[in-house]
Amino acid sequence: MNSVLEARHIDKYFRKPVEFHVLKDINLAVKRGEFATVMGKSGCGKSTLLYILSTMDTDYNGELWLKGELVTGLESDRLSHIRNKYLGFVFQFHYLLSEFTVLENVMLPAKKLAVKTAEEIREDAMQKLRILEIDHLAKKRANRISGGEKQRVAIARALINDPIILMGDEPTGNLDSQNAENVFQIFKKLSDEQGLSLLIVTHDLDFAKRTDRIISMGDGKILVS
Repeated sequence: MNSVLEARHIDKYFRKPVEFHVLKDINLAVKRGEFATVMGKSGCGKSTLLYILSTMDTDYNGELWLKGELVTGLESDRLSHIRNKYLGFVFQFHYLLSEFTVLENVMLPAKKLAVKTAEEIREDAMQKLRILEIDHLAKKRANRISGGEKQRVAIARALINDPIILMGDEPTGNLDSQNAENVFQIFKKLSDEQGLSLLIVTHDLDFAKRTDRIISMGDGKILVS
C-alpha cells in the first residue's frame, strides 16, 4: 500500500440556500513521501476538499482511506483520535494561543493525544523546534514573536505527533516572499529527509511548480493530477 491517503468518488453538496454540487467525483491519492499541491480558482472547491480529506467534514458521498483503512463513517470520537494522531495541519493563520509560550503551543496536540509523558512531550516539542531552527524561542510567549516565526511554530505544532501527512490551506498566504520561501524549504526538507507526505492548497504558482505534483481543480472537479 503506497498511498497514505486516498479519496474515492467523493461528491459533496451544499444544501443551503440552494443545492450546489461543490465536489464532483473526486478521485485522489497521495503517496508516501510525496509533496503535492492543489491549485485552482477561488470557489473551485479546494478548501472544501481539504476539509473532507482531513476528516473534519464528514458530510459527503464516497470513500476516504487513510493508511489503507476506510475512515468514512467512523464515529466522531474515533475520527478525532485519527486526525490528531496521523494528520498535521498548517493554515494561513497560525491559530497559536497568544498567552502560551511557543513550547506550550507545540506541546498541545501531544497532550491531547495523551500517549506520552509530559517530559517526553516536552523533549519531542524541543526537537521539533530545533528542526525548524526556532528552539531559542521556546520560552517566549506566542504574541511576542514575528509572523514568520509564528508560522514555523504552527508547523512544529503540526509535526508534534509525527503525522503521516501534513496538510496546508494557504500556509504561505499571509507571509512575505522571504518567509514564504522559508516555509517552502521546510516542507521540502520534511518530504526529502523525513519521508513525510504533504498536501498543500496554494495560490502561489512559484511554490507549486517546485513540488512533486500539481493537482489542478476547476468547477468542483480534478482537471489534472
